[in-house]
Amino acid sequence: MGSEESALRVVVGLDGSSSSHSALRWAVHQARLIGGVVDAITAWELPVLYGWPASAPMIDTDVDEQLAQRSLDEELDEVLGESRPVEVRARVVRANPAEVLLNAAVGAELLVVGSRGRGTFARALLGSVSQQCALHATCPVVIVRPG
Repeated sequence: MGSEESALRVVVGLDGSSSSHSALRWAVHQARLIGGVVDAITAWELPVLYGWPASAPMIDTDVDEQLAQRSLDEELDEVLGESRPVEVRARVVRANPAEVLLNAAVGAELLVVGSRGRGTFARALLGSVSQQCALHATCPVVIVRPG
């Protein structure tokens, strides 16, 4: 088994929100405590137009994926700076965010996600990423509020 396979992992979902920034800081702190690494993941899906996924001629998915990767790298630099106390492995995946995080968390020590906390109405909506992670993850889940 290589070191990458045997490393203790903390998975964190990032979406650019202040709560995901807090989740990233929390995940890095926890990984440092356990001597692990952080898998920082941004997931995105093609937009849906009138109930159908947008077609390839309308959207350049390669450009979108490059923009998503650049945004993730910038987010990591903004939140953590250049000196990182643990290894942070950044990954962008084009798929349903909850499914991506749940799959990435298999075998992880912890899954960390943010909670946008947008008020009573938003909390009442079913199907949020943090709710799906809390309900279905195979490891402990921490939901971090902004601040």
